[in-house]
Amino acid sequence: MVFTLHRYIFRELLRVFVLTVVALTLIMSLGSILRPVQEYGVGPWQVIHLMGYFLPITLTFVLPMAALFAGALVYGRLTSDNELDACRASGISLLTLVYPGLALAITVAIANLLLSFHVMPAFIHLAEKSFKANAKQILFRNIQQKRYYKLPPDGRYLIYADQTSSQNDALSGVVIIEVKHNEIKKIITAEGAKVTFKLADKFNEVQIIAYRANQMGAEDEGGAEWLSLITEFGSLLGDDIKFKKIDEMKRIKADLMQFYPIDKLARDTYAQLTTELLAQDIKTQIADGTNSFYNLLGVPNSVKFTARQCSARDKEEVELSDDVVVIEYDTDSKRPLRTLRCARASLHIEGNKLAPTLTMDIYNAREEGSGEIRGRYIIRGLLPPQAVEAIANQFRTENGSLQAEKLASPLLGMEQSTELTSLQNKLRRKIRKTLVQIKAETHSRLVFGIGCVSMIAIGIGLGIIKKGGHLLSAFGASCVPAAVLIVCIMSGKQLTENPGSQNISGIALMWGGLAFLSLLAVVIYGRLLKH
Repeated sequence: MVFTLHRYIFRELLRVFVLTVVALTLIMSLGSILRPVQEYGVGPWQVIHLMGYFLPITLTFVLPMAALFAGALVYGRLTSDNELDACRASGISLLTLVYPGLALAITVAIANLLLSFHVMPAFIHLAEKSFKANAKQILFRNIQQKRYYKLPPDGRYLIYADQTSSQNDALSGVVIIEVKHNEIKKIITAEGAKVTFKLADKFNEVQIIAYRANQMGAEDEGGAEWLSLITEFGSLLGDDIKFKKIDEMKRIKADLMQFYPIDKLARDTYAQLTTELLAQDIKTQIADGTNSFYNLLGVPNSVKFTARQCSARDKEEVELSDDVVVIEYDTDSKRPLRTLRCARASLHIEGNKLAPTLTMDIYNAREEGSGEIRGRYIIRGLLPPQAVEAIANQFRTENGSLQAEKLASPLLGMEQSTELTSLQNKLRRKIRKTLVQIKAETHSRLVFGIGCVSMIAIGIGLGIIKKGGHLLSAFGASCVPAAVLIVCIMSGKQLTENPGSQNISGIALMWGGLAFLSLLAVVIYGRLLKH
């Protein structure tokens, strides 16, 4: 008889639970894809895929609320119809009647933990792969619709174009704006540009080759037949700890370079460090006068140059000024090709920042012999000297990976620029924030998952107590303790991630909310058993 009764109650719970899950999932899924549709201009087929990818995120919140609603509604109806009183009069205890509800609560708690720790991160990764695979279509579709696109993740480059041709990967009437710290650093205009994407594990590398380009900036100005720009097309959904599996979080704790935001900051810091080491090496070698030439090997051509002034500028650039002489020669034959004299030139890093090449920009140079004046002359494929690489490699492991903690530490015996110091401070803050986020995220998922049992149990108890009122009033009353738990989790996460607070205080607040919910459930069922 008891088994039949349990089956009857569980069937009623399951019916209401499934209907509620379907209704809430449809509503919340449509809301979850609005931002990607609006910001990234995804196509109709990709919208359908995104709904599937975001489904585990939706279910993480929908399942507990649906089970809470089902418990309050079903047990409230059983009580109002005096079915529970009839069962108790037959000698069946109240706790025995609550077993189906507790079984649903435990099932939902286990499902929630599996979703938050394993399933949801896996589906987010699938969504990110879908975005990466369609990065070119996203860029061209946004430019077609809005005439511009801001390259993720930091929006450093804005691309404007009058016309697009996705079949030929071409743009026409192009304006590229580089923005840093909310200031326009550089504007590149071009008649046309070709966009190519190179897939990588953590990001896409996008290369824009602009034809008949002109560059304007606070300090740089000139024109060229073609100009190349290489940058990262980062994560669209945001590479965040909250989207990581538990094993991924463990790997990040063991090796911080496994986390893309830290990896990117570390590579930027390493590139800036390499630039400043190169500037110091050049300054030391040419300090004796303009007859002391500095040599940079390259493929196919190499250079040797001298200048009266040399300094490291922000964003991976070395500036040469005041009577600059550059001799370009063939690397194999050592035969001089041309000698250029100018007032200013610069060296900057291009390509992979862990194995960089150098590009020299020479502005308004006069070529000896012919007397020709070049508005802007570019020499690519230069290699950093071994002396500079030997010092920079101290910040790498044996397998070639960067040591993020060592890079974030103050550098002794070296004069640092404000840019390098700023990058180190950002890297140091990011490392600390990532470690506390891992701790906060792990505890918040555990607390919310385990708390599902207490939340649903409270909903069942209040459904039985409020038998004389409206059935939905029991659900409304049971939402209050659930809201308290969510507030404790959110406040605890913020407190844990606050740089000025102790991590233990935020974690204690999360588990304190769970303890409060459990105590409230004990009080409610104590009252039910007593009366």
